[in-house]
Amino acid sequence: MAEPGQPDGGVYDWYQRGLHLLADGNPDAAATLLDRALAAEPGSRSVREALARAQYDAGRYREAIESFGALIAVDPADDYAQFGLGLAASRAGELELAAEHLALAVAMRPDKGHYARALRGVRARRGPATEPP
Repeated sequence: MAEPGQPDGGVYDWYQRGLHLLADGNPDAAATLLDRALAAEPGSRSVREALARAQYDAGRYREAIESFGALIAVDPADDYAQFGLGLAASRAGELELAAEHLALAVAMRPDKGHYARALRGVRARRGPATEPP
């Protein structure tokens, strides 16, 4: 039986329910449940990635930046985390940060057309690069 205030089941159950909530279009509820799962299993890469996706889908871009950043801190070669951080930064209005991480994702996986499209979009919004005086 769950402790008061805790959802039923274990971490894996919370993770699975969080994924279902995310797939069903309930990202806020998914993020709440996945946050619980991450607190119980802070080293779980799959839970952190699902949480980052839920935060992004819920419009919680700053939180998503932090979550994707934590994934990158563990594995800088994680192209999906680089892409996710870039998208979240773009939505948060941090275009330089977005361009940096999207460019890394594109460099790691040039075969992913949606990575390149996202980078072009951010670069277009950012405008031409200016040289310092």
